[in-house]
Amino acid sequence: MKKFAITAAAATALTLTMASAFAETTQATQAPMMLAAGEVTEAKEDVSDTWITTKVKADLVTEKGIPGSDIKVETNKGVVSLSSTTVLTDAQKDTAVAITKKIKGVRDVSADGLKSE
Repeated sequence: MKKFAITAAAATALTLTMASAFAETTQATQAPMMLAAGEVTEAKEDVSDTWITTKVKADLVTEKGIPGSDIKVETNKGVVSLSSTTVLTDAQKDTAVAITKKIKGVRDVSADGLKSE
């Protein structure tokens, strides 16, 4: 009976020690995973902004009557900024803004940098 009690106590102690070690290991490995999840969110925003910029640029270049290759497109958190070095007519400027607003993910459009007549 004494042998059984000692064995049971040893097994309990071993189980508690392993459980404690496992808990510490789990906490140590979860912290980097939470950090990685935050980085993934940031990466998704970057990819989304990059996608928006590419899509806007492609749509502007293929639109007839718009000097799309002369329009610079920058996107930050869904806000698209359009600028140009060449002068655009008011109609071209309005068309460029309208095209940009139609792109999925665009939250706002700033056309202050577009030179117009």
